[in-house]
Amino acid sequence: MTQHRAKALRKQMSPYEHSITGDSIRQLFNTIVPFFILWFLAYQSLEISYFLTLGLAIIAAGFLVRIFIIFHDCCHHSFFKSRKANRIIGMITGVLTLFPYAKWAHEHTVHHATSSNLDKRGTGDIWVLTVDEYLAAPLWLKLVYRLYRNPLVMFGLGPIYAFLISNRFNRKGARSKERMNTYLSNLLIAVLVGLFCYLLGWKSFLLVQGPIFYISGIAGIWLFYVQHTFEQTYFEKDDEWEYVRAAIEGSSFYKLPKVLQWLTGNIGFHHVHHLSPRVPNYKLEEAHKNSEPLQHAPTLTLAKSLESLKFKLWDEKEKNFVSFYELKAISRKKSSIPVQ
Repeated sequence: MTQHRAKALRKQMSPYEHSITGDSIRQLFNTIVPFFILWFLAYQSLEISYFLTLGLAIIAAGFLVRIFIIFHDCCHHSFFKSRKANRIIGMITGVLTLFPYAKWAHEHTVHHATSSNLDKRGTGDIWVLTVDEYLAAPLWLKLVYRLYRNPLVMFGLGPIYAFLISNRFNRKGARSKERMNTYLSNLLIAVLVGLFCYLLGWKSFLLVQGPIFYISGIAGIWLFYVQHTFEQTYFEKDDEWEYVRAAIEGSSFYKLPKVLQWLTGNIGFHHVHHLSPRVPNYKLEEAHKNSEPLQHAPTLTLAKSLESLKFKLWDEKEKNFVSFYELKAISRKKSSIPVQ
């Protein structure tokens, strides 16, 4: 992509990079209020049937994903014009979703600046090894990577590790303000959980909040996974890496049914979001529709996205993801090195 074309494409996003206070406030009300209503109904339903509780929890989990998208926009300072308003709402929605605002905002900013850059992996992204890296890795690292990439681990244990454990600790080298923000987030979460357990009983709280947390966590990891893991995505070494190409070719357009699109805050228009993180979630679809080049971004449907589960390693030579099964044939061509 030429520099002129890339600059022109980024310029096309300018009209959409401004939040509308009324729309943001409406989104807060039509997201957070229904979430708490559903939570209350799920709690009340414990006396009727736990199957009814689980049904309500699934719907509430969808709204919790939508709350996370608001948090996510606040981290980009795109939800409100005021940075202070973004910090306040980001802090509140971060507590509800178990995310420390300042820490995650930093890591996610790094993710945007380095997405699809093979020389700058490791912060705010999914762990990806290239074929050559995997073949040269010691046996223990191969086993760890296979475990990490196993769907049962990534989506089964992933929410517990990422949201309950990893989010509770500061990153190495974090500044004092960021550290204090994480401590405050942890304190507020502990107070909120303690209050609910005291008022409702710890067992009732876990029976309701447990499935809401776990289902929304799986959905969140899945969304992030498929938005960057598809067969012919984009990865390049630093000297060849281009921001605009990484945004448009390295991020998918996840074409979801309208209900799921609404619950996920339009994050399926991930190529638009990576091209311009300052576009609030409620303007992503409009930006996509009004930019012809963006309509040619890699598109995934629900059915097609399931194929992403088999993609494990990046083949630098062929410029595509491959499965562990396909690795056997590749390794035989490269050399006689056995695949562990």
